[in-house]
Amino acid sequence: MKFLFISPRFSGGIGGHAAMLAEKLSQSGHYVKKMETTHIPIKNFKNPSFAVLSSIKSIVDRDSYDIVHAFNIPSAYAMKYAKGKKKVLSVHGIFGDQINSLHSKSISSIAKSAESQVLQWPDKLTTDSKATQKLYKEKSDIDFEYLPSPLDTSMFEKIGSVEKIKNQIAYVGRDSHEKGIDILKAAESEINGNVVYCTDRSWEDAMRIMKSSSIVVVPSRIESLPTSVKEAFFLNIPVIGTNVGGIPELIINNQTGILIPPENPHKLAQAVNELLSDKEKAEKLAIHGNTFVKNNMTWNVILPKYIQFYENLLKT
Repeated sequence: MKFLFISPRFSGGIGGHAAMLAEKLSQSGHYVKKMETTHIPIKNFKNPSFAVLSSIKSIVDRDSYDIVHAFNIPSAYAMKYAKGKKKVLSVHGIFGDQINSLHSKSISSIAKSAESQVLQWPDKLTTDSKATQKLYKEKSDIDFEYLPSPLDTSMFEKIGSVEKIKNQIAYVGRDSHEKGIDILKAAESEINGNVVYCTDRSWEDAMRIMKSSSIVVVPSRIESLPTSVKEAFFLNIPVIGTNVGGIPELIINNQTGILIPPENPHKLAQAVNELLSDKEKAEKLAIHGNTFVKNNMTWNVILPKYIQFYENLLKT
């Protein structure tokens, strides 16, 4: 099959997922072209420029593809103009809600209007969490295919062995409102340990810090299916996360991790302190999380589902 992948960037979050999927498809003998453009930020808001510049790139692109796959709402404009037998749009999380948490009401209103429009363009919509799938069905009566984003476990060979640091707690993610980093900072004074924030580090550095830690905390307000939880599971680190979005699809409370309510620094600190003092429970959670991610969230499990999805789409 011949693919065109469109994303504002091919790193981190959904962009990182797109890059890994492109690599795995290429290794399986398929052709994948990744469309990238420069960004012209307008008050740190890059999506409008990407939508315009990538659309122009699609219009002038003379190639045609079996599948054109866009990996967020702004990418859908380029998807619309690209030449492909079938069009796919992937959305991780409710786009309008994410914009609303980060920007003004006027920008949020524009984003929601664009969202409702572009969701009608592709032949198929996919998302990586059942929570997002359910919310879009309830809000807009739109059906999404559930295709979770897995881990590339071979990447962890770069990490090697690290020394454990007693009572170290790791946060791995963006320094942004929807990720709830401010909630963890508010809880810090009550936590009986040292919190390390991995917000602007290389992936390798962040994983070494995660591996050296006792607990990983995911205090998100809005979330899809966070990669940091899957990474912690693979590294045998117990996770405390908020009961939002797709996090409960990964964390089964008191089995594969600990779930807490969002927006509650005190309960977060309490959960961290209790787990730090209960080594037996922490070890049990880590083992169960590791088993879960290896059985459900690796490319060996997920890639065949993607290939079958694309093949079925071309047959329709």
